[in-house]
Amino acid sequence: MTPESVLQHNDLGALWPADADHASVDGAYQSALAVRRLRIARGERPVGFKIGFTNRTIWKRYRVFAPIWGTVWDTTLTLCDGAGSVDLQPTCQPRLEPEIVFGLATTPPDGASLEQLFACLDWLAPGFEVVQSHRPDWKFTAVETIADGALHARLLVGGRTAVRTLAGSGQELDDRLGATRLRLYRGDVLIDEGSGVNVLDGPLHALHHFVRELERCPGAPRLQPGDVVTTGTWTDAWPIAVGQTWRSACDAPFLPLQVTLTGTSQRAQGLSDSS
Repeated sequence: MTPESVLQHNDLGALWPADADHASVDGAYQSALAVRRLRIARGERPVGFKIGFTNRTIWKRYRVFAPIWGTVWDTTLTLCDGAGSVDLQPTCQPRLEPEIVFGLATTPPDGASLEQLFACLDWLAPGFEVVQSHRPDWKFTAVETIADGALHARLLVGGRTAVRTLAGSGQELDDRLGATRLRLYRGDVLIDEGSGVNVLDGPLHALHHFVRELERCPGAPRLQPGDVVTTGTWTDAWPIAVGQTWRSACDAPFLPLQVTLTGTSQRAQGLSDSS
């Protein structure tokens, strides 16, 4: 598919044609960067990044065995204090992921260590990423997920906490996040549970991996002060529908988050709540 066609299908919330093809990981990232340029040219503003498939517990299920990354936009990002809404129109087979989001204070140096990266952070917050797939029934290749904007559709970021009120070093923060448990509810029904260690051993490790991958990708932009980066789901990705309310609850002192889903998008045909 051409970058123009990828963007058109994203705008319409439409499935890709059966003969859509992306040949390689490197080629898929270059296609995604071309889509990024098209979105900037029409007035959208990049505000950060998402990291996907950092949760090793779901690799086998989705047949993707390494992290991916994509752009977050001013048109896809919503900030709230602890409860917010997300419009699902238009999205394609949307699912929900509870994550930890970082805010950058400064640009990390080349080859940054974990501690150097920690020094560049401003805040962290609970987040819900709405992910989507333009392949039927969420059946795709790793290359297709990259070309598909790393499956990013929306990002809701909750109450922000200064990282240095939580930890004095990168290792301390990552250890603390890695040991934290999260519970995911639809309404008052417990749907799933996960922990920070699922995310490449900890969200800061996921961010560290992403920064190195960004440096290796020809033409990729650098992280900028003010960027947000969401670091990957702590649970499985769950099918969602308009009218639902979901919430995440973490061990103290990490904050809870609630999202109400609005718009006209519907759950993909054939997907069940337990899928």
